[in-house]
Amino acid sequence: MRTKTLKKNKINVVTLGCSKNVYDSEVLMGQLKANNKEVVHEEEGNIVVINTCGFIANAKEESVNTILEYVQKKEAGIVDKVFVTGCLSERYKPDLQKEIPSVDQYFGTTELPGLLKALGADYKHELIGERLTTTPKNYAYLKIAEGCDRPCSFCAIPIMRGKHRSTPIEDLVKEAENLAANGVKELILIAQDLTYYGLDLYKKRNLAELLQSLVKVEGIEWIRLHYAFPTGFPMDVLDVMRNEPKICNYIDIPLQHIADPILKSMRRGTTQAKTTKLLQDFREAVPEMAIRTTLIVGYPGETEEDFQTLKKWVKETRFERLGCFTYSHEENTHAYNLEDDVPEDVKQERANEIMEIQSQISWELNQEKIGNEFKVVIDRKEGNYFVGRTEFDSPDVDNEVLIDASKHYLKTGDFTQIKITDAADFDLYGEPV
Repeated sequence: MRTKTLKKNKINVVTLGCSKNVYDSEVLMGQLKANNKEVVHEEEGNIVVINTCGFIANAKEESVNTILEYVQKKEAGIVDKVFVTGCLSERYKPDLQKEIPSVDQYFGTTELPGLLKALGADYKHELIGERLTTTPKNYAYLKIAEGCDRPCSFCAIPIMRGKHRSTPIEDLVKEAENLAANGVKELILIAQDLTYYGLDLYKKRNLAELLQSLVKVEGIEWIRLHYAFPTGFPMDVLDVMRNEPKICNYIDIPLQHIADPILKSMRRGTTQAKTTKLLQDFREAVPEMAIRTTLIVGYPGETEEDFQTLKKWVKETRFERLGCFTYSHEENTHAYNLEDDVPEDVKQERANEIMEIQSQISWELNQEKIGNEFKVVIDRKEGNYFVGRTEFDSPDVDNEVLIDASKHYLKTGDFTQIKITDAADFDLYGEPV
């Protein structure tokens, strides 16, 4: 029998999946720190908490592999305890308990107090908005709501995250003030659906009012909107974006598809005509706006004709930013009752075709930026370059601005005026003005 280590417990939090999981891990770490626990993010620790993703097949596979990796480390005596939390655990707890019994305990997405107790800590209610951020110091995610009320056929999020619940404006302002006091300059607003914000608390869509409160927070220079839903979009948000310099001219609006038969089967509550009109309204209201979207190809019943409709629309719409995923057949979703009838290789081919079109569009749009100046935030130094972003780019998913570090010295976290000197598909090159 292996002897217990005498060293002081160090808790290592491992985060998988989306920005909402990053946020949840940060809240957990903030609670642990307030309980005087030693906590690290994705470093060595003898107690491990894995915050899993359960959204689509590859994400689930990555989560299971990570759990198995740490269970092996536990069996080898490298770590003492392994706890699992997050979406995969919420969705498949009974199966996981049966298949991987060596994990000390599994917790769902709403069981933070229970997880803290298992880690020898108390849940502190007074810590509203206090957390240990794991992102570079200049930006942080601000989760304004949890859960989702939308009925999309392909999505398992409501199963894992429950109904939509907005966080009150005053709590979010307090959280933003804490972040600003710690040097955060950019807030990235996240939720399953930003546009639903406030319906439960204020009986109206209240994103615009929240933005007007957040722009008053001193020290915050950029506020960025992620994950808006196209149906029932609150158009007053565009007025705030146009009139408030702190709100980035940027929106992430996952549209998923455009062919009417697919939109109907996906239960998106919109049509090609309505979606196209919405995007026209966006561009009229805020001509500078960069629109990011994500698409799904290979959804059950997607014909060659549906795909050609999508391709034509992507070419015509010329999104500034676009990502494309292949459909993942998820149990307990509405679409699971349909036959997953598009072969994997066809799904992949279609995704590649869409991304090739987008790559060309992105290259053309980037060429137009050469010679222009942009306000750029410097996120990090990598190799021989300082790497930054314009207001039209989100971390990890969008274009980056590269500045030669052998010629120029810049400070990470600072905003600086950069003149664009060259451009590739997804990268811009520039020098300080």
